[in-house]
Amino acid sequence: MKTKSNISSEAEEQSDVSVLDVKMGHTLLRVLELFLLNTLLYVHAEVENPKPRLTVDTNIIHRKNNVTLTCSVEGSAVWKYDWFKRTSDSSEAQSIRNGVPENITHVSEEGLYHCRGRRGDPPFYTEYSNEVAIQKYVSNKASLTLQPNWPQIFRGETITLRCQIEGGGDTDWTYQWIPDRLNTPPTNSEYRISSATESDSGDYWCMGRRDSYSFTEWSDPITLTVSLNRPKAELSADDRDIPVGGSVTLTCSVKTSSSGWKYFWYRGEKTSEPLNTQDVLLSTGQISVSQEGVYWCRGGRGEPDYYTEYSDSISINKNVVNKAVVTLQPNWSEIFSGETITLRCEIKNGGDTEWEYEWITTSSEKPSNQNEVSIRSASVSHSGDYRCKGRKKNKQSTDWSDPIKLTVSDEKPKPVLTVSPLWLNAGDSVTLNCEVEHPSAGWRFYWYKAVPKLPNNFYSVELLPGSSNGTEQDSYIVDGQTGTAGYVCRAGRGDPVYYTQYSKPKLVWSGDSCFIRQSQSERTNQGSDTNQVVNQNEAQGEVYSNLLNGKQHEPEERRALFTVI
Repeated sequence: MKTKSNISSEAEEQSDVSVLDVKMGHTLLRVLELFLLNTLLYVHAEVENPKPRLTVDTNIIHRKNNVTLTCSVEGSAVWKYDWFKRTSDSSEAQSIRNGVPENITHVSEEGLYHCRGRRGDPPFYTEYSNEVAIQKYVSNKASLTLQPNWPQIFRGETITLRCQIEGGGDTDWTYQWIPDRLNTPPTNSEYRISSATESDSGDYWCMGRRDSYSFTEWSDPITLTVSLNRPKAELSADDRDIPVGGSVTLTCSVKTSSSGWKYFWYRGEKTSEPLNTQDVLLSTGQISVSQEGVYWCRGGRGEPDYYTEYSDSISINKNVVNKAVVTLQPNWSEIFSGETITLRCEIKNGGDTEWEYEWITTSSEKPSNQNEVSIRSASVSHSGDYRCKGRKKNKQSTDWSDPIKLTVSDEKPKPVLTVSPLWLNAGDSVTLNCEVEHPSAGWRFYWYKAVPKLPNNFYSVELLPGSSNGTEQDSYIVDGQTGTAGYVCRAGRGDPVYYTQYSKPKLVWSGDSCFIRQSQSERTNQGSDTNQVVNQNEAQGEVYSNLLNGKQHEPEERRALFTVI
């Protein structure tokens, strides 16, 4: 059974629960009010404060051109636009246009640009747009040069690339390079390549920046080639022998596409000290030397010096006072194909010195290093100038001799025979003359009687008395000719004997005979030295046979034959 006290206690507990519920309800309502208020404020901010978007057709202004900026705000409302610019990241924004209806503007200056929209009165503003950086090419031109100007360098050399701004004045330029590895801060106007390698080969460009947003265009490229192999110097001499009282010129060169070489000269060993500069013409790579020895050279350039490989050596010899002379044995200025001749190198006042000999010639002949050059069965290819010199065992040598000219004719000479008189009385003497070009050139003369051979219409030749070894004189007298006769001659010289062709036959006839000249070309068959057979016209052969056999012709026939001569 509930007592009063129990009922009173339950009533108090119910009253406390009701108060707590009321308090909690009020708190919940306040929280909901705050949530709804924040939501409304957020939605209001989103709707009432849009953010424009700024776009650009290109970020770089080329020379006198401009770029177009577009400020876009979402929605269909009519907006006006404010435009702003900053000149650097740290500068304040400056208004450049306010409240214009166009959402497009054109600018020709570099800088940082942004925009905002506005509408209404009083104006309602959007947020500021994103910022766009506009860069500009300046009129100055970047120029890239090589110092020294060697487009081809070699591994280990040092070279500097220099970027110059034409008309740059006192502006503090910063520089940008391609390849990117050159853009190591601080970015300077020069890039120095020390101890170049093949990886340094390639194209290089540079540009100058006046500030963050204005710069030059890229320079024209320079192509740099780094060669792996060290070049080798080449040494040449205008002569290997120093003439008496004279000198020879040595020339050192480096065959590369790059220039700038200076030259260093050595005598004796490569490791010796270079010859002093009084002897050296550095600009032309030539040196005049009057001292015998072994010479070397090499090229060098740059700072510090980069050296080429040493050249091959050249031995320079000094000439002695003795003079070399070339002589011909026999001394014939013109010889004929098939003849034999000897060229001899003589050293004037050479004494008992053991000389070695050297020949040079413009002919196709390659003479041996002997004091005599024997040419057997000469040909036209042996024609030319011949010179020689002598060299001692210690390598000192004479000057080259004066040249001697040798001319070899391909045509065998043919003598011309004349007889006197053409008419004679029985028992008279006949004089024969045999004429050869250059009669003083060692010729001996051989004399023959022409003997007809019938019925084959040939004639043979028989040596006349006393001419088997030839005569020094070019004339021969036939004593006591008793009838008509034919004669032939030829010449010969040298050992073995070289013979000319036979002359054409000539006839001498007595007063009671007639004479006929052979007018037909003759075919010569090779025979012995004393016999030669020549084909004749049949009618002439018969007449000649009759003449040699003493047969007479009638006067009318004699006159007809005489007109043939």
